[in-house]
Amino acid sequence: MNDLSPASARFAIADSDLLVGGIPLGRLAERVGSTPFFAYDRQLLTERIRWLRQCLPEGVALSYAVKANPMPAVVQHLATLVDGFDVASAREMQIALDTPVTPAHVSFAGPGKTDAELRQAIAAGIIIHVESEGELTRLDGLARRSGHRPEVALRVNPDFDLKASGMRMGGGAQQFGIDAERVPEVLGRMHGLDVDFVGFHIYAGSQNLNADSLMEVQEKTLELAVRLSCHAPSPVRHLNIGGGFGIPYFPKDHPLDVALVGGRLGALMPELQRTLPEARVVVELGRYIVGECGIYVSRIVDRKVSRGQVFLITDGGLNHHLAASGNFGQVIRRNYPVAIGNRMAAPAEETASVVGCLCTPLDLLADKVRLPRAEVGDLVVIFQSGAYGPTASPTRFLGHPPPMEILV
Repeated sequence: MNDLSPASARFAIADSDLLVGGIPLGRLAERVGSTPFFAYDRQLLTERIRWLRQCLPEGVALSYAVKANPMPAVVQHLATLVDGFDVASAREMQIALDTPVTPAHVSFAGPGKTDAELRQAIAAGIIIHVESEGELTRLDGLARRSGHRPEVALRVNPDFDLKASGMRMGGGAQQFGIDAERVPEVLGRMHGLDVDFVGFHIYAGSQNLNADSLMEVQEKTLELAVRLSCHAPSPVRHLNIGGGFGIPYFPKDHPLDVALVGGRLGALMPELQRTLPEARVVVELGRYIVGECGIYVSRIVDRKVSRGQVFLITDGGLNHHLAASGNFGQVIRRNYPVAIGNRMAAPAEETASVVGCLCTPLDLLADKVRLPRAEVGDLVVIFQSGAYGPTASPTRFLGHPPPMEILV
């Protein structure tokens, strides 16, 4: 057996080969032409959206956070399945606008937007999530010079945080959003600005597997939105409540009970619709949509034993997949689920460490895992690799070529 988590069971196996999009891994590697590469399964993406539709209340819009995986083919596929996109840069904006999704259902969030990016967003007619009072002032000036009034939602830094989240993005001092206690005064200023207020973006944290925590923060988010709406210059038409849905990466992780979270949100919706009848409620998800639908594949180029420890040295590494190396937000390094993708039916015979080809001890993809005996030429698979892969990694480090990406 390979050192796997239950999440890897989403991929089928034929003989001893992992199947991606129904294609045996060895054949897929030949089709790609070289290793390393990321492969994303089109059918698994479709199934994930279908599952979310079953769990989320009717009438709640589902938006994809493009930053999780901006590969154009992935975004194009999701354009047929989701209700909108959230982008965090001009490049992501262009990828989203190249799809059939209407600009009115594209939102632009993130601190430090440049004037050039804001001008592009105004011209595109997308919703701009304003992150600071200074950004709002700049946006007003740019709008007046352009002759176009942009639709604006205030991103709110809430006065609470998302407990048990992998990464907190609300509560306390944050570079994200306007502090909730400042929002009423900012809303009062908007009467004289050349922008159209449409609503709020309230997001407290990401990568959460605790349903109770998510349900609590969703209730607080809706309460905060209603409270702030009393100060708004016009009715709330857009309410992005974020997401924060996590995926299991490690053996002790338990999958999030999305049906429970969705059911609780559904119970809150009638009161919200009564108080904010024009609001389009948006759940924004990235990692939860794509994370479990992708794998990272590298090829073993050397096998060595050093003082009794087996090292499988691959042509991949942290320059392609920083998160798997433990250097992307992990406080204590833990292994992503890993397998020898062309020996899936073989028994685990040894404990080995999988390392990349970079000249740094940080280039560790899997530390002392139980695997079948692997040889030069075998394919190492890192699961849970559909989100925050190449674009969240130092791909130019040491001058090695970037990985290929494929949607199958």
